[in-house]
Amino acid sequence: MRNWPTAGGPRCAASAPGTASTTRVSCSRSAPCRRSAGDRRGRGGLVNDQEPEFDAVLLAGGRARRLGGADKPGVTVGGRSLIARVAAAAAGAGRLVVVGPARPELPHAVTVREDPPGAGPVPALRAGLAEVRAPWAVLLAADLPFLGFAEVTGLRRRARTGTGAVLVDDGGREQWLAGCWRTDVLRAALAGYQGASLHGLLSPLDPVRLATPAGERAPWLDCDTPEAVERARRLAGRAGRTVVTAEHGPRPARRGGMIVLEDWLEVACRELGLKASDVDRDLVLDLARDVAHGVARPAAPLTAYLLGLAVGRGEPARDAAARITELAEGWAADPDPV
Repeated sequence: MRNWPTAGGPRCAASAPGTASTTRVSCSRSAPCRRSAGDRRGRGGLVNDQEPEFDAVLLAGGRARRLGGADKPGVTVGGRSLIARVAAAAAGAGRLVVVGPARPELPHAVTVREDPPGAGPVPALRAGLAEVRAPWAVLLAADLPFLGFAEVTGLRRRARTGTGAVLVDDGGREQWLAGCWRTDVLRAALAGYQGASLHGLLSPLDPVRLATPAGERAPWLDCDTPEAVERARRLAGRAGRTVVTAEHGPRPARRGGMIVLEDWLEVACRELGLKASDVDRDLVLDLARDVAHGVARPAAPLTAYLLGLAVGRGEPARDAAARITELAEGWAADPDPV
């Protein structure tokens, strides 16, 4: 996110010229762009009854010098490209705007480039913001592998109390490429700003600072170096790998089921204020399997919920699971135990 390219991105057949400082590619493929699921907003123009609608702007045009000029947004972590992981964190956006080269893994994104390419993050933000239609804009770097839906939701909620909200790291430093802003305030700030620093642009807006629990998978961690990429891959549970197709070139390999489960468990625990390390995943999965086989498949999630209630009441998880498993095995042997 600190360095920006000198080569322009591909245009699609429907390209339209932009302003003097913006080149609009309009979509990442030659077919007409379709509205994303996020365009189908709920009543009153809201994503739900509490949260305001928003568009997401992903800055994805860096040169990646410290990665040897690699396509950093396309680097895979946990079986998904970095930019796909960040886009998933912004799920529900009315529009997904990518400032950088077109991304085949995001076919419905609006793709724009600052003109000239390489002008820097502030012109890139200006180009992306020109495509925002919603009253709120989520601004994100495209190389944050552990930024999740929970963090973006937290930013949106906190932003409602003022002009915007920004993530801060464990040292209290603002992460300017992880924030949510009132679109009109951001446009006004850009209109009167002649500098090149995101800090200089955004700090005077006095956003709410959102701190999140520190950890190995902290949401502000980026992938600027080969060492950072390898560390992210280890933390995600496996090394990223790619497969090559003639039509699209490199694309992320299919994710394993356990990788999906680990990602989901991490996000769900963060949303509920829990620690994923406190969840005995294998114990719960084994219990659900035994109940599904011994009783009925719909009984598995209900039984997992009952296990949670028992643990919340103070019963050791393994003791409760053993009792339920024994009950399920007896149920299978005697379908009418009453």
